[in-house]
Amino acid sequence: QVQLVESGGGLVQAGGSLRLSCAAAGIIVSSKIMDWYRQAPGKQRELVARIFSVGGPYYADSVKGRFTIARDNAKNTVYLQMNSLKPEDTAVYYCHTYSTGTGNYWGQGTQVTVST
Repeated sequence: QVQLVESGGGLVQAGGSLRLSCAAAGIIVSSKIMDWYRQAPGKQRELVARIFSVGGPYYADSVKGRFTIARDNAKNTVYLQMNSLKPEDTAVYYCHTYSTGTGNYWGQGTQVTVST
């Protein structure tokens, strides 16, 4: 059974940093495409960052240069380091992966709030 558990969200002032964690069970993160999505109130869920089993990561233009996605294979965990946070980064952040045959898996989400 696949489980994704996010942690690390919170309230931070603009310009600050947070690191989100996504602890995975039932999959090996190093062999999967792992994503971070976010959803702000009244907006559609959007892809923020993606890490592939091989090759470089992907970042949305809105976070490029500020966010870094990484994984720790020993801990089977994916991280999202968020620096220079802006109020427009306020959202619920979700970890996501996809498995052929069984579909999409989402974590429960972690709230990130950036104050001015």
